[in-house]
Amino acid sequence: MVNSTQPTAQQALESLSDFEIAQVLAQRLAIAPSDWHRLKGNRKAQARQSAAMALVFLLNGSEAEAIAHLQQATGWLDKSIKPLPCPSHGDKASKS
Repeated sequence: MVNSTQPTAQQALESLSDFEIAQVLAQRLAIAPSDWHRLKGNRKAQARQSAAMALVFLLNGSEAEAIAHLQQATGWLDKSIKPLPCPSHGDKASKS
């Protein structure tokens, strides 16, 4: 038997603003630091993360930031950008 006092998923979504839904999506699609090495070259994961952030900025009225994130998502998909080296490994050439 379904408990009628608990909200359905649809009701829960309807209680959130578009901005809040976009924030939840961006949080879900964000690449966690612990997954960075595994996903740094995963173009789809990187593009999803950037596109979700673009939506958050767009809904928040930050068009310039939204455009930058959309361009980054496009760059991942069209292979015009490449993954950055691991920040925790540093620049080995400058340490010599």
